[in-house]
Amino acid sequence: MQEKIFFHIDVNSAFLSWEAAYRLHVLGESVDLREIPSVIGGDKENRHGIVLAKSTSAKKLKIHTGEALGAAVQKCPNLVIIPPNYERYVKASKSLMEILQRFSPKVEQYSIDEAFVDMSGSELLYGGPVIVANNLKDLIEEELKFTVNIGVSSNKLLAKMAGELKKPNLVHTMFPEEIPKKMWPLPVGELFFVGRATEKKLFNLGIKTIGELAQTDVKILKSHFGKYGEVLHQFSHGIDESPLFVPLEANKGYGNSVTTPYDIVTMEHANLVLLSLSETVCTRLRMDGVKGQCVSVSITTDTFQRVSHQGMLFSASNTTMEVYRFACRLFKDLWDGKTPIRQMGVHTSRITKENTMQYNLFDWDRYEKLSKLDETIDSIRKRYGDDSVMRACFLNTSTYHMHGGISKEKKTGITKPLR
Repeated sequence: MQEKIFFHIDVNSAFLSWEAAYRLHVLGESVDLREIPSVIGGDKENRHGIVLAKSTSAKKLKIHTGEALGAAVQKCPNLVIIPPNYERYVKASKSLMEILQRFSPKVEQYSIDEAFVDMSGSELLYGGPVIVANNLKDLIEEELKFTVNIGVSSNKLLAKMAGELKKPNLVHTMFPEEIPKKMWPLPVGELFFVGRATEKKLFNLGIKTIGELAQTDVKILKSHFGKYGEVLHQFSHGIDESPLFVPLEANKGYGNSVTTPYDIVTMEHANLVLLSLSETVCTRLRMDGVKGQCVSVSITTDTFQRVSHQGMLFSASNTTMEVYRFACRLFKDLWDGKTPIRQMGVHTSRITKENTMQYNLFDWDRYEKLSKLDETIDSIRKRYGDDSVMRACFLNTSTYHMHGGISKEKKTGITKPLR
């Protein structure tokens, strides 16, 4: 049986790298943001928002992704702060995926700056996997002017772990026989899917490295973590049989998912993410001239527990606020209000092109207003870009107003839970 070969591609400091490449090679600027203390963040003047990406120089000054801009500026008064341009980053992400698809048709976009590629059976075309990975890495830097790390292994988990070993601009392997030397000495918090809450629980059990987790009796882990304990044990041994994500067939369903950089722990944050996802999904529905009647919401917690809930709209719709409000109702039934959420998704199915609507007199007036508003917003965005119109609730937040514009939907992406 032919050995499976997977690549995991991860853009180094994605937002900052993409911004730097654009400013250098499109705008003709002379300063490389990657070479100076700089960050991609929120409002520079009011110091609102958080650090979304940082340069190596900023990292050396103890500036961390996720910290408040004000705190970052205190560490480095001369810090260069660039506001995010998500439309630019989506284009850079798309260009990256196009290069990956030259090497293999089996590409899973995992997030805006990460992807898995199934390279199984490609040796006869390109040579050994490490040689191919280095050629791919160099090609990306040559054509797109930013760097990536590539992890190589026999499954997605180990490829992901390999790519995280040392950055930037490197290729690493993590095959099963390399696990004891390369993976087991790592802190247990470095294991894929181990979030802060799980890491703390493992520490309380005296488990501080991945190797110690691997040597722990699985029965003990299951007694503390339930079924997830078995998953942790398997992952610590490099066992992962998950296939590449297979997107929905065209017109069978429209959806988008996002793995947030930080755990969602408040209803306010969750509602913003639901709105951004609904915005993207409904824009795509309207673009194709179709409507969806079934709406589903999915969440993945910080302990890798995935649940979903779906329901039927009274009548098929592609109106953003209608789908969003329904998604909020579904979400309230799903979430206990306490467990940190790592990933959220909004999906629609039962797609139809029919324009017949079943609304009472009062609903019809509301629907007409919302529908006309969506049409106007769509026309403006089509002409001036997605960021030309934004709902006010997204101002001064770290939540992008159109998550996915990227459809892991494949974000064009659809996204899977990330650590």
